[in-house]
Amino acid sequence: MNIDFNKSDGLVPVIIQDEHTLEVLMLGYMNQEAYDKTVAENIVTFFSRSKNRLWTKGETSNNFLHVKSIHEDCDNDTLLIKVKADGPTCHTGSRSCFKTDYNQNFILQLEQIVNDRYENPQEGSYVNKLRSKGLNKIAQKVGEEAVETVIAALAQSEAEMIDETSDLIFHLIVLLREKGLSLETIAKNLEDRHK
Repeated sequence: MNIDFNKSDGLVPVIIQDEHTLEVLMLGYMNQEAYDKTVAENIVTFFSRSKNRLWTKGETSNNFLHVKSIHEDCDNDTLLIKVKADGPTCHTGSRSCFKTDYNQNFILQLEQIVNDRYENPQEGSYVNKLRSKGLNKIAQKVGEEAVETVIAALAQSEAEMIDETSDLIFHLIVLLREKGLSLETIAKNLEDRHK
């Protein structure tokens, strides 16, 4: 990368984004030394303007930000770092430093929860109960939920429509996982169709 650290007194803004949900978690600043340390350790280190020193996110809380990818903008003076966070990113205990009403990408987070249930089965987990019944049962549940969503759309309340749609999306995510597919695959297909 050819990052221009000279435009703003040796610092570049760094946007931190969750690698799976794509939620913006925080904004910090890096100088060349912080960037080099981040790349070397694969853990985000900033230059703290208030402390006037390097600051590794998580050095006191253990809520480290593990680097998954680094992207520079078109002017080479801003970075986007996608991370896996060990815990809440904000010092207040919130998942993000931005006070959004809800996680706008919770569906992507839900996909990760389903993936985790597949990789680390938990006793009593609905995902694991459904998975144990096999592909046919999972596909059947998607069909049932699709029919219930249509019925809710035509003859029931908005709240029932929301509930049935939520059930449909959840079961569809499980079916995708069972087939080894992801929401990313579907999103890319939809994007290609749009072109």
